[in-house]
Amino acid sequence: MDSARLDQTPATTSAAPDRDGRLRLVLILGALSAFGPLSLDMYLPGLPQLAADFHVSDSAAQLTLTSCLIGLSLGQLLAGPFADRWGRRRPLLIGLAAYAAASVLCALAPSVTALTGLRMVQGLAGGAGIVISRAVVSDLFQGVAAARFFSLLMLVNGSAPILAPLFGGQLLRVTDWRGVFVALSLIGCALTAAAALGLKETLPPAERRAGGLPDTLRGMGTLLRDRAFVGYALSGGFALAAMFAYISGSSFVLQSVYGLSAQTFSLVFGANALGIVALGQLNTVLLRRFSVETLLRSGLLLSAAGGLGLLASVHFGWGLPGVLASLFVLVSSIGLIGPNGTARAMDGHAGRRGAASALVGLLQYGAGGLAAPLVGLGGSGSALPMAVVAASFAVGGILTYALLVGRRKA
Repeated sequence: MDSARLDQTPATTSAAPDRDGRLRLVLILGALSAFGPLSLDMYLPGLPQLAADFHVSDSAAQLTLTSCLIGLSLGQLLAGPFADRWGRRRPLLIGLAAYAAASVLCALAPSVTALTGLRMVQGLAGGAGIVISRAVVSDLFQGVAAARFFSLLMLVNGSAPILAPLFGGQLLRVTDWRGVFVALSLIGCALTAAAALGLKETLPPAERRAGGLPDTLRGMGTLLRDRAFVGYALSGGFALAAMFAYISGSSFVLQSVYGLSAQTFSLVFGANALGIVALGQLNTVLLRRFSVETLLRSGLLLSAAGGLGLLASVHFGWGLPGVLASLFVLVSSIGLIGPNGTARAMDGHAGRRGAASALVGLLQYGAGGLAAPLVGLGGSGSALPMAVVAASFAVGGILTYALLVGRRKA
């Protein structure tokens, strides 16, 4: 897939919604694609409390993040092919209902082991919302239009990392971490109702695949042999893994090492996430002058710069200002990497968009699942483990892009 062909793709398909339908689509799909940050970020301020309640190490508490990430990866892998076979609505509604139920069970978990297992179930269910939201966008938009629409979704799903820890931090004033999971269950119920009432089917019966598991496996094999597809998905996955290293380690590093309160940490976390939203919206403007490919490369370079800046700040003792500035650059880069990388990976896979979306999610969230335990293994008494893991994955993102995609016509 070359950049010139992508950028000349028609803006929308004939099924594209009108203006009112487009706004509804942005709100619903943005919320669905936010299951990752909602599930991961809302209870971050309560991680130290969770570890204390269960009398376990910080690393054991962080494993609840890892299990949710694994669940989100596998959930997308399962739901994507089902969405190609049964359409988008049915697998989505099943996943949303299961997410609400699993969140209640997380709130009732009697031990950290049970919570870790239930978090995987919660992630499995939530993965349906993420993978199907991408597939719906790909059903309706292609090329630059898809990149612009994914950027619009940043207005909604980019707000989740801002609001989730803030809301979680405020909830902890009146309840404990269990109450956060009750809130997640209520969010799951609300999204189930919104999808049932406001989201139309975008995959007609004539375009669905009925080949079963063998056809699904063949299709995924074809996608995995596509060097460019893997390059786009995996480079974005490494950039997300760098951010997940920050997500899993920041509550301990910023609160325990640098002395921030849970509420101040929530504000810092929200400010970083605001950078994602800002760059995501700037992306829609920049697409008028620059290609999707150029903006994706720029985002990957920003991610690497932020990761290396974080490592230098910690290693050379530049203090909290250097750490916060580097984290802002690292996290904000997702505003460019997310929409452009996803649009490039999803382009040109008609008939297998659910499977393509599933593999994008698997590679991205799978990489993130590796980052969280690596940070935990380094301990919580220093910022260095988080910095090393984040820098390694951020640099890995741009190197993977260079090796598998290479420099293409901008």
